[in-house]
Amino acid sequence: MATELHRQVNSVEKESGQEQGGESGAAAVRVRSLTRSFDGRAVIDNLELDVPAGEFVALLGRSGCGKSTLLRVLAGLDREIEGEVLVPRRKAVAFQAPRLMPWKRVWRNVLLGLPGRPGRAVAERALNEVGLGHRVDAWPKTLSGGEAQRASLARALVREPDLLLLDEPFGALDALTRITAQQLVAELWQRRGCAVLLVTHDVEEALLLADRVLVMDGGVIAHQVRVDRDRPRDIADPLLAELRTELLDRLGVQAPEPAVHKVA
Repeated sequence: MATELHRQVNSVEKESGQEQGGESGAAAVRVRSLTRSFDGRAVIDNLELDVPAGEFVALLGRSGCGKSTLLRVLAGLDREIEGEVLVPRRKAVAFQAPRLMPWKRVWRNVLLGLPGRPGRAVAERALNEVGLGHRVDAWPKTLSGGEAQRASLARALVREPDLLLLDEPFGALDALTRITAQQLVAELWQRRGCAVLLVTHDVEEALLLADRVLVMDGGVIAHQVRVDRDRPRDIADPLLAELRTELLDRLGVQAPEPAVHKVA
């Protein structure tokens, strides 16, 4: 498949399909010399990043370090960039706010923006996959916070993404609902096999879910750790506790005692 090329002033973004071979075909994300500036200040500064197909990556960093900006660039929502960004054509993003349209029933929200006039059955399959099949005809205002986030995930999954971008999707949930949502994302990733980039402030969440955890600082990927543990994981695992301390230190935070829970 030929590479689709979008050219802008001082920037280049490429999108590739799964069919593409060679080195780029082995990566879901390939970023080279990426810079994004606001009012003359580089929030992302000559950043390099590779995410292999099927890898689950978590991105940490202090507020304002550019995590969400990077995710928006990868999603194609911000094109005022310099450098090269290679991502799959089939990608989807879920944000902290579910962003459901209150005047559309849940199943219609799931199909929102999909080309080709897909039918209700397509939405029902995605909603069943996230455990929300019983709320197909509900109005968004009747959903709990966890249910609304599941609907948002269904809207992402219905696009059959090769790259799933998650921007703090659990940040507004209570502790118990958050754990359930984390388990759901882990299960969906294992079933789907797509690459995932999760932006989060939660070090424990990153260690429980990701194959690799990145720390963004100074506009670049400043540190990374690989989490070589089978799933489900326990944050009290000595290796995870050691990695947690290392990551918190890189973030400039003194490590408190971990809360013990598992994510499938």
